[in-house]
Formats: sequence, structure tokens, C-alpha cells
Amino acid sequence: METAQKKHVSTSQNILFGAPEGQDARILADRARAMMHEDRVLVHVASDDERAAVLQELLSFFAPDVKVLVFPAWDCLPYDRVSPHGDIAAQRVAALSTLLKWEAEQQRYPRILLTTAAAAVQRVMPRESLQNAVMHVKKGGRLDMKNLQKFLHANGYLRTDTVREAGEYAIRGGIADLFPPGFETPVRLDLFGDEVESIRSFDPSTQLTEKDLPELSLYPAVEFFIDEPSINRFRTRYRALFGVAQADDPLYEAVSAGRRHSGMEHWQPLFFEKMDTLLDYMPKAAVTLDHHADQSREERSTQIRDFYEARRTLEKAGKKKKSTDVSLSGAAYHPLPPELLYISEGEWRDTAGNAETLSPFGGSEGQADGGGKKGRDFADLRAQPDADMFNAVGEYVAVQRAGQRKIMIAAYSEGSRERLRGMMEHAGFANFKTVDNAEDLKRLEPYETGMAVLALGHGFIAPDLAVLTEQDILGDKLARRSAKRKRADNFLTEVSSLSPGDLVVHLDHGIGRFEGLETIVAARTLHDCLKLTYANDDRLFVPVENIEVLSRFGSDEGTVQLDKLGGAGWQARKARVKKDLMIMADGLLKIAAERALKKGEPMATPESYQEFASRFPWQETDDQLRSIGDVLKDMGSGQPMDRLVCGDVGFGKTEVALRAAYVAAIDGAQVAVAVPTTLLARQHYQNFAERFRGTGLRVEQLSRLVSAKDVKRAKEGLSDGTVNIVIGTHALFGKDVKFAHLGLMIVDEEQRFGVKQKERLKELKANVHVLTLTATPIPRTLQMALAGVRDMSLIATPPVDRLAIRTFILPFDPVVVRDALLREHYRGGQSFYVVPRIGDMQEVEEMLKELVPEVKIIAAHGQMSATDLEDRMSAFYEGKYDVLLATNIIESGLDIPRANTMVVHRADMFG
Repeated sequence: METAQKKHVSTSQNILFGAPEGQDARILADRARAMMHEDRVLVHVASDDERAAVLQELLSFFAPDVKVLVFPAWDCLPYDRVSPHGDIAAQRVAALSTLLKWEAEQQRYPRILLTTAAAAVQRVMPRESLQNAVMHVKKGGRLDMKNLQKFLHANGYLRTDTVREAGEYAIRGGIADLFPPGFETPVRLDLFGDEVESIRSFDPSTQLTEKDLPELSLYPAVEFFIDEPSINRFRTRYRALFGVAQADDPLYEAVSAGRRHSGMEHWQPLFFEKMDTLLDYMPKAAVTLDHHADQSREERSTQIRDFYEARRTLEKAGKKKKSTDVSLSGAAYHPLPPELLYISEGEWRDTAGNAETLSPFGGSEGQADGGGKKGRDFADLRAQPDADMFNAVGEYVAVQRAGQRKIMIAAYSEGSRERLRGMMEHAGFANFKTVDNAEDLKRLEPYETGMAVLALGHGFIAPDLAVLTEQDILGDKLARRSAKRKRADNFLTEVSSLSPGDLVVHLDHGIGRFEGLETIVAARTLHDCLKLTYANDDRLFVPVENIEVLSRFGSDEGTVQLDKLGGAGWQARKARVKKDLMIMADGLLKIAAERALKKGEPMATPESYQEFASRFPWQETDDQLRSIGDVLKDMGSGQPMDRLVCGDVGFGKTEVALRAAYVAAIDGAQVAVAVPTTLLARQHYQNFAERFRGTGLRVEQLSRLVSAKDVKRAKEGLSDGTVNIVIGTHALFGKDVKFAHLGLMIVDEEQRFGVKQKERLKELKANVHVLTLTATPIPRTLQMALAGVRDMSLIATPPVDRLAIRTFILPFDPVVVRDALLREHYRGGQSFYVVPRIGDMQEVEEMLKELVPEVKIIAAHGQMSATDLEDRMSAFYEGKYDVLLATNIIESGLDIPRANTMVVHRADMFG
């Protein structure tokens, strides 16, 4: 214990107190400005990636004059079988390249390198190797295409048909598209012979060029090289460490052949004579640490040692046991000694032993102080139902103003900022001013309150500024600002989506066959064209810039005849289809007209709606807000709503239903929510009950999981009007269920209901507002929505901060399985372990219990009785077990937010 304490103090004794989140960014900016004239870089080590991201946003707000560079850690585990994501690798190389540029620049300006504890302890490629691995291209200069291609391959670029992501390249004749690390958009080189005619950036979604560039510097896309000297070094050092490579060693085989292999980055030191540290790129840098950065570094070092020992143990056991053992199958894995890839404790003390730690706490007299302290959190008042929250906020603001401080309130999004401003103005506050940066903050008058959008969890108090956050006032908000996403609107926008032999439809010439890309000369200019073949071997060349006239042929290709160029057949077919469409449209218009003549109950949005909406703990996406607006507009129109909200799982359809239900229930109408399964009914009931707590509205549940006594009470409440919202399965359609005043029917996953239930639904919904939620609409429902008979809203964008699902295909690896399940367990989550055959479940269950004894496992499959299966699924849903071992029965659409990890066993046996 004494040794551990002494070790921790050695890197943390230099402490700056009074630096809470928010104020720490202002302190770092001041330090960077002070070091600017000494041509030094400030390196700040954050505890994790989330803290680094928040600090980056805070610095961009409070100190836009400071250049901030981010160096992330790999997004995979030590000694993993998978590689870091390509974007992460590109960002790391781009950051190292920028550090080399900073050193060579003559101009001086404040600079901060933001990194994390995990990134700081990992060795990086030698700076000399990176300095030599650069290719400069100038407009008007000379460039040999073969040399360019050789450079790109050796430096980790992947060749593709169409460039979309960092580290990719494509070559078509004299045109080279590539996406260098650190660039926001890819670049197109246009060569005439070996002369560079133009260098232009282009949009990866449309492939259209945007602006000219005078020159281009190309750096590696990965952190090692696959050229002949590097391969030879790898082979020599690999054999020296692990002996003669066996035939079942795919890593050694791939590198020897000059191919990339998944996870090969974990043997990066073998490609170089030596590795550098991050601080070797900045010899004169000053280092500061987050309050918990040293602890995070020590935990990372422990994790590295644990994974190394696990790999070594497995490596030794694999030599003794048979490869057919289910717990030891998979490819060979020889781990590198940790000191080759990571910095030792002694090296860290030597390089960062005098680093200054920024502490959010106050210090004693005489200790260094950053002048800040944590602001007021009104959580104590939020817990009191009768407390006057905004009166307390007003008193707090008055005290801070008396101390000659400017006042700023930070919200997580523009929408929540406007909503919070409206609530505060309604409570009597005035003189708000929008603040978008530090300059706006300086211009605030003493009587004005700034309203900013800033990813700050809690407020702080500094000598000149007091910041309150949305979370301080209203409670937890878990969102961050969303990045703008580009979306391609054309059905067919890229040649890469076609393969030779595919059938396509030309707007004017009909069905033809795509043969490939050809470059032809027209009007003395070279054009890339799509070559199409028609009947009688006629040919048509379509320039790639006119690709919008083509669409993919969607029917069975086996019996299709190609159209004849210049023939009348295609035009005649188009005319017939137009006539049929007009007849169909006439019928649909009649249906729509009859629906429009019906009178529905208008439901106005109440004044308390904003307060209810503010309980949503996430930031709404644009699509979500648009869908909510569509629904509320329909409900207030005076016509019965019949709207389909279509969106993927987890995209926020339930929140649309919650807000519609609130508006209807406050207006005095009853709301029925129909769901296909009892488990989903219970999930919705818990969500609705939680959100409607304290509103005075009564929520009940009807399903076979509810006792007979409670069912009777709920039905009586529906009949006499005392139940405002009911969530149920097909029990809702029973003839003994009577509503006093049904105003809104919400149907979740309509495709899961049978014909009888839908007929009963039609009886219920004559003049009732109907909202249908689905991720997979049935063809008839979708057709009616697309035709306009039913209104449709799409939620196509994922929630803010939702990470893309990462999928890895690996040989069975006990270390990976154990870590995946334990990592989810220790973060408070749950996991699915899916097997293809019921016969394998017992063996897999025994293996998991031996491999991961720390977690509780429960099995479920379709041959169990309905009661037993439901009990087991319910127990998992309630968090009584950590891992659900199941067949593909879990595809039924359960919403279990805690379950974020899925292991698919023997994925090759699924259809």
C-alpha cells in the first residue's frame, strides 16, 4: 500500500487547485498563451476520451485563438485481435504530422495538444520515420502514377472503387482520388501524362469537386509501413521473439505477403528499429493532467499487464491441449512484451514527473489556485415538489452579479437553449442575450444574462464569470451537440453501386445492361462514361456526371428483355404506366377525400407541454422534432389523425408517442397504447409511468402479467374515465373493454397484430386519432403512407452521441469473449450470447460459467414453455442476470437499454 501511494504522489505533487470543469479550459488557454513566446506546446492529458472531447469544445468556446490538436488512443483493447478504427488511426497520424509542422513553423501562436491517459502511455512511430514518409504534390508539377500507387500501398492506404473514408484511394486512368489523414474531404488529382493538371477537394457522397488546392502533402494512413525493409524487420524480430513461425500463424503469413491483417497494429514495434513516445515529438513541451488522469494511467497499466498475462497463459495452455477444445480454438496469438509497446512506470516519471495536475477542489492558503470553484447545483430543490426553483436561481444570480461577475447559462443544444429561455422568461427573468463565443461573452452588459450552447455538465464560478448549466437547473441531460450529417438524396449517385452485368433503367431509353466504365474522347475532351448495352448489341455511353438519369432495375433479372435504342416500346410502356397510375390516383384521392371530410377532436398543445418535454433526458434529433411537430399539428387540425412514424430501433419513436399522449390526456381524452407482447407492454408501462409521474394523469396496464384484481380495476377506470392512459396487448381489443372518451390510439409495431385485432382496431378508431409506430412497416401500410392515404414521418437520423455499432468477425478467442462480457458487466450493462442450435447451448453454458464465473447467466430458447420462457426473459429484463444465452428468439424487438454487447457463437451457421 505504501509503495502504491508513493508511486501515485510522485506524479501528482504539483497541484493547481480551483480548476473545475469549464474554468480548467480557461486556465489551459492562459498557459498556452504564456508559453507561445517560448515556442513551447502545452500537452494536457485528459482522463479519458469523453473528457478530451468536452475540453476541446470548451476551448473552442472560451479560447478560439488557441490552436487545439487532439491525439486519441486506440479504440480497441490492449492485445486485441482487432485493429483500431481507420478514422482513429488517421487522426493519430495526422496529429503526429501536425506536431512536426508546428516544430518547423516560424510563426508563433498558442498551441495545445489534448490527449488521454491511455494514449500517453502508448509508444508511437519514430518521428524520423514519419518525417521521411511524406510525398509532396504540387499543381503543375510532375508525378509518376506508379510511384504514387506504390507510396499509397506502402503507407497503409486501401484501394477502393470509390473513396469515402480516410485512408482510401482509387485510381481511374489519369485520375487519382485519395483521402489523406487530417483532411475533412478527399482530394482528386488530375494528371495529363505525368503532369499534375489540378488538385481539387471533392464531396465523397456526390463525387463532385469543390475547390482547387495549390499543393498537397501526403502522410501515411496507418502507424507503420508495409514496404520491403519493414517486412524484413518484422519477420526477423518476430522469429527472434517467438521462434520459427508455425503454419497456422496468419499474422506472419499476411505480413510476409505484404498484406494487411486484422489486429496487426498490436505488433507495430516489430516494423521499426525503435519506437518513440508522444513527448519525443515535443521535447520542450509542458505537461498538465486532469484530476483523475494519473489514476486512469495506472488503471490502464494494470489492464495492459492483465491482458498480457491472459494471452501468455492461453498461449502456454494451447501448446498442451488439443486444438479441438472449445475453450482454446482459434488462431495462434503471440503477445509482445508490454515494454515494447507501452511506456513503463519509470519512463513516465522521467518524462511527466513534474506535470501539473488541475484539481477542481479548493486548496489551503498558500497553495496554487486557479480561482475557480464549482457552481450551485439545485438538485436539493428539484427533490422538493413544492420548491420554487426559479426563485432560487434568481437569488443565486443576484448574488453573483453583486460580486461583479458576468452571468452565463449553458444548454446542451439550440433547441434546449430556447426551451430553457422560454421557461425562465415565463418565470419572470429578462434581458437574455445569445452568446456563441468568448467575444460575445466579453460584450455582455452587467444586467444581461448570456445563453450559450456548451457541453458543460455543471456550472462554475470564476473571479469574472459565473456559469449555470441546464443540468444544474433542470436535472440530468445526457446529450451532446449533434454533428451535421450529409445525406445523399439521389437513388443512384455512385458508379460503385453498380457491377458489370447489372440491369439499369435509363429515363429516356429504358432497360439496358451496365458493362463497365470507359474513357472516350468527345469534343476533344476525355470523358468517363458508363457503357450500357441494349437490344441488338446497341451501345449507349452515359457520362458519369449525368448518372442521375439512371436507376437500378428492381425486378427479377432472369426474364427481362433489353429495350431497343430508338424503339417505341419503352415510350409505350411509360404511357401505359402513367394511365394506370392516374386510375390508381383517382381511387386514392377518393379515399383521401372521404377521410378529410371526417371530423376529429382538435387537441391543443397545453402551456405545460414545454415542462413535460424538458423531462426528456436526451437531445432530440431534427427528424424527431419534425415528427413530433407533424403529430401535434395533426392532432390540432380538427381532422382525425392517421400517421405512421417509421424509424429504426432506438431512434426515438417512443418519445413521439409520449408527447402525443400527454397532449391528448391533458386535453381530457383517453389514450390507448397497443403493443404486440406482454414484455413490451410492461416496458412501455414503466416508461409511461415514469414520465407521467407528478402530472396527475393515471397510467394503467392490461396484459396477462397483470393480476386479475388490477385488470378489473383498470377496466373500471377506463369505463368511468379515471384512467387516462392504458398500455396493453390484444387484451385491449376485448369486448369488455369500454372507454369513456377514447381520443388517441397508439399502435406499436402494427405488423405484429393479427387480422382479428386489426378489425377490432378499425371499430375503435372511427373518429379517433391514430398514431402507428414501426421500424418495419408491412407492405400495405407502407404503400398507403407513400401514396398519401396515411401520413408518414420518418426518423432516419440516430440519436446524438449514439455510437455506430461495431461488428468484428474473429476466430473464437476466450480472452476476447471474457473481456467483452466483463467489460459490459463492470459498466453496469448486460450482454446477449447467441447460439445457432439448441443442442449447443448446454456445452456453451458450461464453457461460459468456467470462463466468466463473475457474471450470472440464464438460458432461453423456443422449445421452453411459454411461461418458463417469459419468466426467464423477464428476469433478464429486470437485471437479475448479466448474460442471456439464447437462440435467435431475441430478435423480437425487446428494448433493453443496458444490453449493449452481443456475442454470436458460430456465426457461420446462421442463415
